[in-house]
Amino acid sequence: MTIRFWRCCLQQTVLRQLSFIVYVGVFSLLGVEQMMAISPSVEEEKTESKDETPHLSHDHHLHRHGNPHKTMQPSAQRFFTTRSSEIVLPLPSEEDAFTFAVFGDRTGGQPEGVDVLADAVRDVNLIEPDLVMTVGDLINGYNQTAEWLIQMREFKAIMNRLLCPWFPVAGNHDVYWRPLNDPEMPKFQHQEHYEMHFGPLWYSFKHKQCAFTVIYSDEGDEETGEKSFSKPHLQKISDEQLSFLKQALARGRDCNHQFIFLHHPRWIGGNYGDDWKRRVHPLLVKAGNVTAVFAGHIHHMRSDPSDGIEYIALATVGGGQKGVVPEAGYLHQYHLVTVRNDQVAMAAFPVGQAMDVREITSSLQEETIQLARLPLTFKGGIQVSSATREKPSMNQFSVSFSNPTSRPVEYTISLDSVDNRWRFAPDHTHGTLNAGERCEADFQAVYQAKQFERSSEMVQVTLSQDYLAPATRYSIPEVKRNVPLIFGDEISSRGAVNYALTLDGNGDCVLLESNKVALPQGPFTVECWLNAQKFANRVGLLAKTQQSEFGIFASRGQLDASVFLGGSYKNVRPDLKLKTDRWYHVAMVYEGESLTLYIDGKPEGQLPTKSSMKRKVNGLPFIVGADPDARGRANSFFNGEIDEIRISRGARYSKPFEPKRRLTSDQDTVIFLDCDQVVGPFLIDRGPQGHYFRLTGDAHLTEVKDEANQ
Repeated sequence: MTIRFWRCCLQQTVLRQLSFIVYVGVFSLLGVEQMMAISPSVEEEKTESKDETPHLSHDHHLHRHGNPHKTMQPSAQRFFTTRSSEIVLPLPSEEDAFTFAVFGDRTGGQPEGVDVLADAVRDVNLIEPDLVMTVGDLINGYNQTAEWLIQMREFKAIMNRLLCPWFPVAGNHDVYWRPLNDPEMPKFQHQEHYEMHFGPLWYSFKHKQCAFTVIYSDEGDEETGEKSFSKPHLQKISDEQLSFLKQALARGRDCNHQFIFLHHPRWIGGNYGDDWKRRVHPLLVKAGNVTAVFAGHIHHMRSDPSDGIEYIALATVGGGQKGVVPEAGYLHQYHLVTVRNDQVAMAAFPVGQAMDVREITSSLQEETIQLARLPLTFKGGIQVSSATREKPSMNQFSVSFSNPTSRPVEYTISLDSVDNRWRFAPDHTHGTLNAGERCEADFQAVYQAKQFERSSEMVQVTLSQDYLAPATRYSIPEVKRNVPLIFGDEISSRGAVNYALTLDGNGDCVLLESNKVALPQGPFTVECWLNAQKFANRVGLLAKTQQSEFGIFASRGQLDASVFLGGSYKNVRPDLKLKTDRWYHVAMVYEGESLTLYIDGKPEGQLPTKSSMKRKVNGLPFIVGADPDARGRANSFFNGEIDEIRISRGARYSKPFEPKRRLTSDQDTVIFLDCDQVVGPFLIDRGPQGHYFRLTGDAHLTEVKDEANQ
């Protein structure tokens, strides 16, 4: 019975259960020889059609090592379903495979490098490989016995927290004694201490048909005991150790793979001389199954394959790290090596990047989200006056917040501005808040300019936080807030001259942050005066739309008022084309039972609605003079003047009315932009909340001289 015949049978299925019986029955008839699936080769994958992956912007997935894994056709013993399908799902081959980790240098940096080592141990315990290998420089060393013993105990105490066995390699920091002229220095320095407390200087063991061999690269001079990794004549493997290596390779001749570990990457030459190239490398090649050699010391990653052998240098797990180009191997990292019978996979992981699946509980998620949305409370702010000042003003304010979580939180509060005329004292503060505690930080800001002007920028507070879980530090996205502006009395009063907002249709608009347009569900009114200079094919007048919310458009001179209710837009489009160079009052009124568009106080269109329908909301800005896209960016710009923009709770109009040319604010007002005054780059909100909104592009105010309708 063939696969093709089986598939035909499935197409004639009457009952799903019968299909399943056919499905597993076919594969139970197949012999073992027929079960090996032919996986697509790397070359076949490289020729994948672009038409099949139209959204894929790179081919990184094609650059890999190793061959596709062997798979097996499913059998009744290994595969079960109660569904029918045309798809045959190959199963993984049941050959043995395992993973081991390799740690780079711990030393050569600050004593606090043990923290990085502890993080690496924590990471690897989450992965649980079969074993961990090191490549030497376990302790800072270069000392005498008493200090050496302290450092040894600290390293072993951290490594012994591993769930799996770990194996040491001796590096120069582990065996060098200082000072060299110390009369108490043993001939071979700390070698005896190392073998007493860590293990043999060279050894070999087997695991799952693989041989692991550790060799010692700091033997130095056998006669004098001199040790140095900068003198080529001291970088030779002794006859004794070479004999051991030959025996170890012979013992591993029947293994699938042999792995070698040492501290110094002697294969790179230079001060290491050519002993490795002349005497060691040929032995490894001759063995025929040496897959990889691992070393450290140079504190950055490096790969030097030669004659079919992978030569791999690791960076650090706490050692001195310059971090020149982290992405190119200058970082704290460890290797994970996955071993299969016929190939080996290797990958490096930055220390601390393994995520503890079990630690991320629903309560932890909720608490970190709370921190990401943490409200900041301000006392005081930036005093702004329209009057010219002869010297900079001093602004004092405080920022306060609390830790609403059950864990400690480390924080940093900093001040910044893209306007370099600001000076701060202090510019940041930091500390730790325990659960439930509150912080209040005081700051001073001086603006070194005579007045707040169009080019002036806000002062921004940035709160950086780390949530300290029992085993992990979770970095919270930064919370950024502008320090509030406090306007002088002369700004709060409305002038006698009427101005309007002038927009050129090419990037000009005013963006009102969504949280400042807190319009509740239910009836509302959106209105303004407008005088267009030109109408484009698509024009946003007052809009917060994006498959949600509400807006008024004036595309090609035809008004369109819409509210997103019950899963779709409800639109009113009067059969009236607006003229240019003429002032109109426009009001969109949603009463709950109807949506009405008034033009110059007359209802020009009405649509019945249902009050039970909820308005779909969004977090996008409300834009004066344009329409927001899905990312809140403005497009479809208005060309002309807009004035007296007011958003209100409730239906302000229910019958024809005579629109007032200058509106006012009351308790139902959400936003009221009379467009009569700007302070610096901000348009003032005359509503109860007293907000202010940045002018975008070349938007500016011009005096309204002739308001007569033409």
